[in-house]
Amino acid sequence: MTTRLPFALPRLGLGTAPLGGLFEEVTEDDAAATLKAAAAEGITYFDTAPRYGHGLAEQRLGRLLGPAGITDPVISTKTGWLLRPRPDGSPGEVVTDWTERGIRASLESSLTRLGRDSVDVLYLHDPDAYPEEVRRTAYPAVRRLRDEGLIRAIGFGMNHSAPLASYVTEFDVDVVLVAGRFSLLDHEALGTLLPLCAERGTAVVVGGVFNTGLLADPSPGAMFNYGPVPSEALARARRARELCEAYDVPLPAAALQFPYLHPAVTSVVVGCRSAAEVTANAAAARFPVPDELWRRLAQEGFVPPELLGAA
Repeated sequence: MTTRLPFALPRLGLGTAPLGGLFEEVTEDDAAATLKAAAAEGITYFDTAPRYGHGLAEQRLGRLLGPAGITDPVISTKTGWLLRPRPDGSPGEVVTDWTERGIRASLESSLTRLGRDSVDVLYLHDPDAYPEEVRRTAYPAVRRLRDEGLIRAIGFGMNHSAPLASYVTEFDVDVVLVAGRFSLLDHEALGTLLPLCAERGTAVVVGGVFNTGLLADPSPGAMFNYGPVPSEALARARRARELCEAYDVPLPAAALQFPYLHPAVTSVVVGCRSAAEVTANAAAARFPVPDELWRRLAQEGFVPPELLGAA
């Protein structure tokens, strides 16, 4: 699919929320090892945000990408929220600010943390409840930033597909990042968002392919969409694993590669907190998944049948 993007997004990217301490702390040494493993695997796309560890994820990219040997990364970050530190410099509150002044201040702070003059993609981050602010000030602001060359592409990053579809309908959007809504267990994005993006040439980046861990390891202690796993979701994930095992395919390989079945999807970003996770996810992205398995997964509702003709 031809997209509005003026450059090609790498097929596999690293999500950096874990490097900001999502769910558990990551040491500086482990963060450095994670990025070195990414370099070894040829991963050059990194998605980040000011809200990931109150700026820590961006700071670590700024400090550690060069020493890891990644000299020409593709970086996406986000805006719409400002970090308010306490007087002692420690992390404080995160507040919304969709004004042009706030959007610019957010980007300038991100560029400082990243040690860069520009970024490739700037997403408006979780503007679910702020359509009027987006319409009035935020979207015009990011368009101007793109015109000024501080960013190469603009988009929206959200956890829900319906508001994303509304924004793609109303605005000229280069790329969207949809998290958790296009996976083996959740096909929400297929209803409107993905066909619309395919029609308009809006590139789609998919995050949350493991639904916060369940599809990586379907155990009772796994998380599902940022919370405890319901019994029904656990049973479905275990059934998907059984089907994959019958074809000698690891469940994470099918989960990670599933979004690519839709032609609008250009990239998948996977959060990693260690070198071992980077290596495992890169291997999952390369693992051969036979057509017979996709058809079997479709028979039990894990893959929408119409995707098998579009792959």
